[in-house]
Amino acid sequence: MNALGICPSSYGVDRHGIVDHGTVYWNLPAAQVYEHTVRASLGTIAANGALVVTTGKHTGRSPNDKFIVEEPSSKNDIWWGKVNRPISEAQFDGLLTRVQKHFVGREVFVRDCFAGADPDYRLPIRVINESAWHNYFAACLFICPEPGSTADHVPEYTILNAPSCKADPQQDGTNSEAFIVVHPGRKIVLIGGTAYAGEIKKSIFTIMNYLLPKQGVLSMHCSANVGDGGDLALFFGLSGTGKTTLSADPERALIGDDEHGWSDTGVFNIEGGCYAKCIRLSEESEPEIYRAIRFGCVLENVDLDPESREIDFDSAALTENTRAAYPLEYIDNARIPSVGPHPKNVIFLTCDAFGVLPPVSRLSPAQAMYHFLSGYTAKVAGTEAGVTEPQATFSTCFGAPFLPLPPTTYATMLGEKLARHEATCWLINTGWSGGGYGVGKRMNIHHTRAMVRAALSGDLAGGEFTPDPIFGVQIPASCPDVPAEVLVPRNTWKDTATFDRKAKELAHLFTKNFAAFADAGPDIVAAGPRI
Repeated sequence: MNALGICPSSYGVDRHGIVDHGTVYWNLPAAQVYEHTVRASLGTIAANGALVVTTGKHTGRSPNDKFIVEEPSSKNDIWWGKVNRPISEAQFDGLLTRVQKHFVGREVFVRDCFAGADPDYRLPIRVINESAWHNYFAACLFICPEPGSTADHVPEYTILNAPSCKADPQQDGTNSEAFIVVHPGRKIVLIGGTAYAGEIKKSIFTIMNYLLPKQGVLSMHCSANVGDGGDLALFFGLSGTGKTTLSADPERALIGDDEHGWSDTGVFNIEGGCYAKCIRLSEESEPEIYRAIRFGCVLENVDLDPESREIDFDSAALTENTRAAYPLEYIDNARIPSVGPHPKNVIFLTCDAFGVLPPVSRLSPAQAMYHFLSGYTAKVAGTEAGVTEPQATFSTCFGAPFLPLPPTTYATMLGEKLARHEATCWLINTGWSGGGYGVGKRMNIHHTRAMVRAALSGDLAGGEFTPDPIFGVQIPASCPDVPAEVLVPRNTWKDTATFDRKAKELAHLFTKNFAAFADAGPDIVAAGPRI
């Protein structure tokens, strides 16, 4: 132990080229992080004890500023293109030098931790930051070793995070002053020009998506929970579809809310914490998450009353993408260590703003592969500049921005595991009913929870199903605690002619998007919509 933190590692920051720096703080506990953050005028303590920070210009990820170094050990494996943009080793070296120099004379905050709850696939990592709160964010999101046990911690991957260090696009080959650069060969991640902490979390996920499939483990952008009988469920979905909300179930133990691996022995959480969206959060609708926001939780970009320090979760004054980062154990029924058996049910979540997909449907194996490769959800007006009506978004494997390998790598592994373990796949629409965005209403959260419960308990599986005439998915005739008319989307629309037109419009978008996967196999291609 020492006065500046817990058990400094014998593997010092000089190993990362950080020299002539100020004081180095190792693995600081929450109370000391609060002191540093408030003293530096980088955060405020909310009335409920959470640490509230703002991230400035960047209130979300910057996908156009993310690069992977084109280097010999990995260049033939990477899925190059819009998602994985190449940058040269020379440009990386220039940025690395820029970041190392940035730390000269500055305080340095170091966090030694792990990714991967299964010891067989655990990755030792180190996160080095210029601000205390970013460093504590890493403590919330990753798996922390026991206090006093890090003296011999040697990281396999290291993140150097310096938000106030800005790139020179002309000199450094970046798109802007922000940069997120992964070097697979040297096992370094550089983050600068952005204070959005999610870049730290998703950089490690990108790395695990590169490493785990090479070890025979399917890495997944999903949440997971498990019932008392060992019936594990996976929830795939893009941001805003309900992964965190629906997996936080008081009747089931939470394995994790966002990133998992599926090995030959079962499912394990890649992380040690949660990063929940908290816009319009309420204790009534999401009690587990609401209660997790307390001392030791980092809140990004929420609106705070300057006098009372009470949080206004309904406010989007800074962004719709308000976030809460907290350790997994802040959820009352979290399973620690966060590992579980093979899943019995796999749920694909979509927020369909067109309002035409069924609220719950069962998928055949071929349909499961089709929807996994499609990764559909929809943006709605107000979420991005220029979006004035619903826009279909397809993110393959429900996580394209974080996939360094070709999507078929993950899809093939998922298909094999679903078949081997006989898991049932479901599609659940958490979007709109009775009309599209602006006309209909968002799916009732209580109805959605009832559908999930029925799917996981087996109550749906034994009932009658009818295929959707356009999308082909199997719609249940009934579901406990859900009105029958809600289950068939066309029945909820007053204007059925508009419903038919919108359903065909979305079907065409699915077909157009899936043209990129024409070689997926005739049975999978045929599992798409019937226009």
